[in-house]
Amino acid sequence: MSAPLSISIVIPIHNEEAYVADAVADLYQQLEDVPCATTVLLAENGSTDATRRTAGELKAVHPGLDVLELPDPDYGGAMRDGFLATAGDWVVNFDIDYYSADFLRSVVAVGEDADVILASKRAPGSDDRRSRFRRTATWGFNLLLRSLLGSGVTDTHGIKALRRRVVDEIAPVVVSRQDLFDTELVIRAERAGFRILEVPVVVEEQRAARSSLIKRIPRTVRGVWRIRRTLRAEGR
Repeated sequence: MSAPLSISIVIPIHNEEAYVADAVADLYQQLEDVPCATTVLLAENGSTDATRRTAGELKAVHPGLDVLELPDPDYGGAMRDGFLATAGDWVVNFDIDYYSADFLRSVVAVGEDADVILASKRAPGSDDRRSRFRRTATWGFNLLLRSLLGSGVTDTHGIKALRRRVVDEIAPVVVSRQDLFDTELVIRAERAGFRILEVPVVVEEQRAARSSLIKRIPRTVRGVWRIRRTLRAEGR
């Protein structure tokens, strides 16, 4: 009998002292109905509150939970280091306020038909309940990726799953950090010929955004240009 499928869940956290315990408890309750072996890694990065201590205390409460402690506040860096610290057949990226047991069931059901699974906010059947401004921003960002990078996917941010061989091959060479690590990761996987499946998702904000979307736009555009230059320099 083959070993059961294993999924490693990576969740970057930064200054989440008041939020992390309830969110992890809710996530673990949802995991009870997922038909696979799961572990959860909280990638704490540069928190200035009691997030690190609180996350450490959760290890005694939830089986299969571990904490990766990183010194600098860097969402993309935490995702990268978290991915590389796991051992599951699949690695899934959740946010502490955005996770889905239904998505995990999609990963279990896909079998050998995909290497990367994206929970796309723009896939047919998705229900994006965010503000019109944030929906428009997602559309504009995808247009940028299609225009500058020739990408055929509809969404690179948010929930995603990567087969172990994708993590091992692609994650170590991604140079982007912060908001664009996962974008470059998906683009590189796409160009390397890995099979990408997009599945619909329900998106509903659980709390107000903690950073300004408008302020991130110039940084994002510059970052996409850097990805374009990097890939061209590599001949990809």
